[in-house]
Amino acid sequence: MKIVVIGGTGLIGSKLVAKLREHGHEAVAASPNTGVNTLTGEGLAEVLRGAQVVVDVSNSPSFEPAAVLAFFETSTRNLLAAEAEAGVGHHVAVSIVGTERLPDNGYFRAKIAQEQLIEKSGIPFSLVHATQFFEFTKGIADEATRDDGRAHIAPVQFQPMAGDDVAAAVGRTAVGAPVNGRIEIAGPDRYRMDEFFRQALAGMGDTREVVTDPHARYFGSELEELSLVPLGEAALGEIHYRDWAAR
Repeated sequence: MKIVVIGGTGLIGSKLVAKLREHGHEAVAASPNTGVNTLTGEGLAEVLRGAQVVVDVSNSPSFEPAAVLAFFETSTRNLLAAEAEAGVGHHVAVSIVGTERLPDNGYFRAKIAQEQLIEKSGIPFSLVHATQFFEFTKGIADEATRDDGRAHIAPVQFQPMAGDDVAAAVGRTAVGAPVNGRIEIAGPDRYRMDEFFRQALAGMGDTREVVTDPHARYFGSELEELSLVPLGEAALGEIHYRDWAAR
């Protein structure tokens, strides 16, 4: 089948396109780099012609709350309208485990707004909620580092996963029937977040001290024990962090 991957040249998108092609699908990477811009609508009608499935793994270039909300609302509206015109039968979007549990987080609010547009669109859909990616470990630590040069991390539950496992799960969802609801995916191991970062940074040769701080903020939000992990059934990845880091 023809599957268009919005954000198909990015971290998850490029892995997803490769996996879909390996299984014989016509996977098309769509992004500004390939002449498709969901913010302006440029190239959407052309790339969606004949597509059965659209997977949206695009991301906002800015994480500033107003900018990220504008990105997801505008791009999603344009994309859904083009899909309706093209007769696309399945819309898949990647979101984050726990979006509704951190209402003061601007990025999470924007993802909720995106999901609401998808749910109301009338197009059959599947929402894949993923935990944090191993690939973002250093970036999360950088955001948590304060003026004292130490990374302040909350002692809450944390269950990150490899980008390859994310792409595999999204690919399986894309070629399956729409669930018209949510699927949650997570890594195979659950950690205490501060301990994970203490060990991960040490493994990278990063000498930053990790401070256990119950009030540490995660991209502006104070976390509770289960803010970032699945509360119910979730599909677990196969790649353990120690193996991913060793590669």
